[in-house]
Amino acid sequence: MRPFHLGWQSANAASDRAVRLVADVVALSEEQVEAEYARVLYDFGERHWQTAQLFEERYREVEAALRLEDRAFSDARKRLIGAYFCHEYTYAAAALMNPSIVPHPDQSGIREGSCRFVMSLRAVGEGHISTVAFREGIAHGDGSFDLWPQSAFATSVELDDTTLTDADSAVTVHRHPESSLSNTVIFPITEQQRNGLEDLRLVRFRHDDGSYEWIGTYTAYSGSSIRSELLRTRDFRSFVLEPIEGRAGRNKGMALFPEKIDGRFAMIGRQDGKNLYLLYSDRLDRWDDDGVLLMEPKYPWEFIQIGNCGSPVLTNHGWLIVTHGVGAMRKYALGAALLDRNDPTKVLARTPKPMLTAEKADRSGYVPNVVYTCGVMKVGEYLLVPYGISDSAVGFASVSVADLLEVLE
Repeated sequence: MRPFHLGWQSANAASDRAVRLVADVVALSEEQVEAEYARVLYDFGERHWQTAQLFEERYREVEAALRLEDRAFSDARKRLIGAYFCHEYTYAAAALMNPSIVPHPDQSGIREGSCRFVMSLRAVGEGHISTVAFREGIAHGDGSFDLWPQSAFATSVELDDTTLTDADSAVTVHRHPESSLSNTVIFPITEQQRNGLEDLRLVRFRHDDGSYEWIGTYTAYSGSSIRSELLRTRDFRSFVLEPIEGRAGRNKGMALFPEKIDGRFAMIGRQDGKNLYLLYSDRLDRWDDDGVLLMEPKYPWEFIQIGNCGSPVLTNHGWLIVTHGVGAMRKYALGAALLDRNDPTKVLARTPKPMLTAEKADRSGYVPNVVYTCGVMKVGEYLLVPYGISDSAVGFASVSVADLLEVLE
């Protein structure tokens, strides 16, 4: 359930439409209000979580905006007014894709060799608006996994400060304290984000003091321009969304290393839309480096472009990165490369053939012939690889690190 704004319906909507709508509800008798509100609850009460409370919260927002504080309305009338300013939104009705996966902050009760995880997903709904959704689960050392169940109810994060004074400032949001992470969705908030939060690449980042912060890079799309931004959290309850400043922030597909390299933050990005670059910065929120050319398309399955598929994973042999390549007929496939542990500008090996590509039924979907991931996780000696299937579903693959390294050249 989301707020419904009358201005979305017409560019020429009268400024007093909201006032008139409230007046129409106020004009109803109390008996009519009770009957109409009962009808709304019959239609929607079991389709949402804490429906009546959400109607009340929406009424309070309308009350403040229209200065209705002095009106002595019954609870039923307030909730009915709130219902007129809400609507249902199916956030993943159009597409579901581009997952990323990281260890969960809470590893209590997990048996040795397993790891609780958080998986983010890009969900696309009505109006082609991209949001960030989450799922939780447990990965095991043999490459298998279990997803936690997800209920039919979903809730949006809430803005800590409802007054946005600066379009380029950071905003803090939080999920409802009674909602699970698997039922939480992050919708666009700022003007730059209004058409979507795209392709979150999460990583568990280790700071110099040994503490962990979960950081994600994503693309904020306004409908006409893009900008790279950061999602930062310590607990997946409160999230900071902030712009990436500097020249590199205008590009898509940046992925942060899980630790500093030689005392500096490091990212892999595609600065020219075709090749992979390695970038460094002294500040996490500012990237002015044009980068060092790291990899160019080399094999036919990646001739059009290559890109990273999430943050590098540290192995005993070096930094392992999952890549994507785009070949003939714009078919996407996943590959991998190995970078030197101490000097990631050195590419030690890469896959001459795709390690995962769309086949048979997986080729059909919202965007056909695409497999894509925004992050993998190492559990024991296996990589767990969630991946989008033609932007219509998410699948999972697992591979031992040893087997993968064997096919690198």
